[in-house]
Amino acid sequence: MNRELIEPLSNRERLLGLDYGDKTVGVAVSDPSRLIAGPLETITRQDETSIKKTIARLSEIIKAYNVRTVVLGYPRNMDGTEGFRCAKTNEFKARLERNFKRLNIVLWDERLTTKLADRYLQNLNKQRRAGVIDQAAASEILQSYLDYLKNTNREETH
Repeated sequence: MNRELIEPLSNRERLLGLDYGDKTVGVAVSDPSRLIAGPLETITRQDETSIKKTIARLSEIIKAYNVRTVVLGYPRNMDGTEGFRCAKTNEFKARLERNFKRLNIVLWDERLTTKLADRYLQNLNKQRRAGVIDQAAASEILQSYLDYLKNTNREETH
């Protein structure tokens, strides 16, 4: 295979998808061509307010995958209103913006993504499913955004 065709894609910026929760952050990353989202990991923390290790791990991921855009799931209520989870997500977004000034952070409607991810994982036992559900939800969030970009012929903005 011709390496000249592969190299430019490997250096291309990827998008990161996040499913933010009280004690976990599901993480997904796009492929270099930005067509497919894949689950990456779940970052866990013991205390909801202890976010330093989460930020540190995200920093490592952002550097490793050359990320410029983060798609952060925005948990609206089913009727479209914003509840307490949206307020917590906005606080997390502000924290990301303070720590990663060069990042473009997009809030993306995440309604039903966890249910959809759970459906895909139905063949896993309950314990295994619990370990990957957040990253699967992050993957759904990111894939939805990538599909939006593709279907509207848009490029993600910086």
